[in-house]
Amino acid sequence: MMIWEIVPLRLRARYATMICFLPLVLFAAGCAQTAESCPPAAPVDLSGAEQFALDQDLPFRFPMDDFRNQFVTNAANFADYGMITRGPEYHAAEDIHKPAGTSVYAMADGKISYSGRMEGYGWLIIIDHPQANLYSLYGHLSPSRWSLKSGQVEKGDLIAYLGDSDENGGSRENPLRTHLHFGVRAGQMRDYPHSGQWRWMAGWVKPCPQDLGWLQPSVVITSQEIPVGDFEIPDSSFFEKWASELILGGYVVVGALSLLIFVIKKDKPYLLLLSGGVMIASGFYFSANGWKMSFVIFGAALLFAVTGLFLLLRRFINSPNPKT
Repeated sequence: MMIWEIVPLRLRARYATMICFLPLVLFAAGCAQTAESCPPAAPVDLSGAEQFALDQDLPFRFPMDDFRNQFVTNAANFADYGMITRGPEYHAAEDIHKPAGTSVYAMADGKISYSGRMEGYGWLIIIDHPQANLYSLYGHLSPSRWSLKSGQVEKGDLIAYLGDSDENGGSRENPLRTHLHFGVRAGQMRDYPHSGQWRWMAGWVKPCPQDLGWLQPSVVITSQEIPVGDFEIPDSSFFEKWASELILGGYVVVGALSLLIFVIKKDKPYLLLLSGGVMIASGFYFSANGWKMSFVIFGAALLFAVTGLFLLLRRFINSPNPKT
């Protein structure tokens, strides 16, 4: 007898409703943020900017050439407040406005941890800089032009080109002004979740960017110093960082158990094997996009495969021998 069958029928609907609505309540609680006043972007002296690119003994450089005035004319600067499709949020990077096809360089030595298409960015590249406990983000790149896909990079290496207005996160109907969205953050990409305000690819966030580990890029570069002890990731509750990941995992677990119970009861092993294949494909998709809870999806797929094979084997063993 299944445990679910022990529960009185009149209570099953209540429990099912609670299971369905609990993730929504948790998600709303995790996403709720109070507006706060963020400190404005710091003034930056660019008088020595050219030297940052030429001097190989310096750890950082700006990601483009001819940058003397590029941070003065930003349409959206670091920690600027703006109305986005999701509501009012703060800009977690500095925008550098240049024509499509402009070369983009690595700001420091490091390793590419992500290079691919990303909604809102066109093509996106993330570079981890473990020697400085930082990672840098380069958004609105060109998916149609050459770009580095993986591997180690050195400061000043060409990594990509700016995208055209209809491929850099924009479209023919809604073109986006060509520019580089340049972010710098404490820690490494793997320290952050795929979704929520703490997501590793965030461009705009509801809390102050500084409270989520984002740093003003031009200040990091012009200071040319890594603070003693490195940058520290700000303290936060576990739920603040990982709410969306936990909700995804919860949905997978509940859905997998429900399907498992149904299939065992109805003896439908082929449905389990088919679902296992779909789960494996989903697991690779979520894993490639940085979701930490993708291991739950792979675990469910393995459970489906093992159970499906067991049911098939049991059916074969228990099937009557054909008459001769």
